[in-house]
This record gives sequence, structure tokens and C-alpha cells, in this order.
Amino acid sequence: MKIRLGFGMGAWPFAERNYNVFYDFVDNCESWGVDSLWFSDRIIGKGATLEPIVTIAALSGRKGMMKFGTNALIMPLRNPVIVAKELATLDFLSNGRLLLVAGLGGEDPREYEACDVSKAERAPRTDEAIQALNLLWTQDEATFHGKYYNFENISVEPKPVQKPGPPIWIGGRSDAAMRRTGRLGEGWLPSAITPQECRDGIEAIQVYAAESDRVIEDDHYGVSIICAIADTKEAALELAAPALARRREDVGLESYTALGTPEMIQETLNEYVEAGITKFVLRPPGPPGVWEAQAERLAKEVIAPMQTPWTEKELIERPL
Repeated sequence: MKIRLGFGMGAWPFAERNYNVFYDFVDNCESWGVDSLWFSDRIIGKGATLEPIVTIAALSGRKGMMKFGTNALIMPLRNPVIVAKELATLDFLSNGRLLLVAGLGGEDPREYEACDVSKAERAPRTDEAIQALNLLWTQDEATFHGKYYNFENISVEPKPVQKPGPPIWIGGRSDAAMRRTGRLGEGWLPSAITPQECRDGIEAIQVYAAESDRVIEDDHYGVSIICAIADTKEAALELAAPALARRREDVGLESYTALGTPEMIQETLNEYVEAGITKFVLRPPGPPGVWEAQAERLAKEVIAPMQTPWTEKELIERPL
């Protein structure tokens, strides 16, 4: 199975609020051999977070090997017909380089209120939206009648390059997220989760999928993880501390982060590989100015040694 490692971006991580800095970083990631860039979804908030669909659209026409993903797209806040059109277009223009993780969103009720959606409805809305996307991407005339979304005999063109459509992975480490993955998803990408929890989650998802007469591919399990690289674990922990304000209280911090020297980080990530994880979204910590240096070191000293090389077929399909 292919081991793939990319970077996750939350709030604007660069010292300058300048678009050229962002594009320079994307070019650097391409030259470093980073597999993918993932963009968080925050509709409201004081932190400058790039809207993921618009951001991927800005990058989708660029030549290269990197893929671009949402982690996670807040499905209940968006009309699935519009999203189906947007994502199909992105997949078409990027030649199949779109990665999609769908989620329910955060806990702040104001985000749902601002989008005229009840937070209590977010789970069933997400389920309906995922079903609607799959129909719109695979059928010439799609019909769907749900509690929240309804359409009849409509077509979305162009269809995605990926067939039958971009695989929809599910974010979240709750049992409900695992059940949703088994029933509707094509993969699973949780965060703040230990290797053992990943192993247990994969086993649970396989059971839930079997109950729905479905199979999740073995290489469709990933994890989003904070990684801080430094000469010592203590220095890495100090660097990561501001990014870990919302720590889990039920397990130790080091059990769901990768901190320390390149060798320590690789050892931690390999524990996830042994648990069944093959896709990684690394989230460097640090303030603007430090974040870029963290990303570069991780790319050169962790991603490059661990990542499965791109195949000849991939190189032909996505020439640099």
C-alpha cells in the first residue's frame, strides 16, 4: 500500500498577508515532493482561514503532482447540488487531483446560525448531502427526495475525472463518524487520535461497512496529526504547545502527536502505519515565520524518507 504524506493548513500561517507567499509555498511543496495540501473549512471566525473550495479552484489548473483536499468540508452548511457542481468542476480542471473529506463542522452554534442551518440537523443533512453528491456525479438524470434536499431529473456536467467520483472520506473519531464511514464513506480521516484508536476504528468501520454490504479499501484510512520537529522532544513540545490549547484529557498528549527529532517523528508515524494508516495530513505548529521552517524540515526530513515514490503512471498522467 502507498504511504502518502501531505500538509494541512488551518489559519493563515505566513508572516505576510500576501498571496505571493502562499503560491511560493505551494511551489516549494511541489519541489519537495509533498503529496498533498489540505485546507480547513471555517466559514466564520477571526483567524484568516482560506475557503477550501475557492482555494483549490485557484490551484486546480496548476501542473504538478500534488493533490488538494478539504479537511473537512462542512457539508450541512452547503447546498449539495451546488457543491456537486463545484467539486466536479475542480476534479475536471485538476485532472483528478481533488481529495474530499466531509465533516459535520465544529461546535460553535453561531456558524450554523449564520448559515441558517440548525446545528441539531447537521448529521442527517450530511448523510443526505453525501448521497446526493454520489447520485449527481454518476447519473445523467439524478433524482433525490430527502427531508432536507430534493431534486428531480437534473444533470451536473462536467462529470468528475475520478470515477465514479472523488472518493468521499469522513472526518471525525466518534462512533457516529465511523458508522457514517461504513454506511456512506469511501475512507476515514480522523484527527487527535492514537494509533490504537485508529486500529480499533478501522476494525469497527469494517464491521459497519459489512452491515451495509460495502467494503472500504485497505488504503483508504488516514490521520491528521500535529507534527513538531526539533533537535529534542522537549523543544518540539514547547514549539507545539500553543497549537495544543484544546488537549484531550482522556489520553496523554504524546499519544496522538508526533514530536521530536525526524527519527522520533518517523517512529511515531510508523506506529500509525502498523495500525493500518497509509495517508497522513501533517499539521506543523508554530507562529507565522516559524511555520514555514517547520514545514520545510518535515518535508525534507520526514516526508521524503517515508513516502512511497510516485509511479510512472502517475508521472505520465500529471506531468510536471
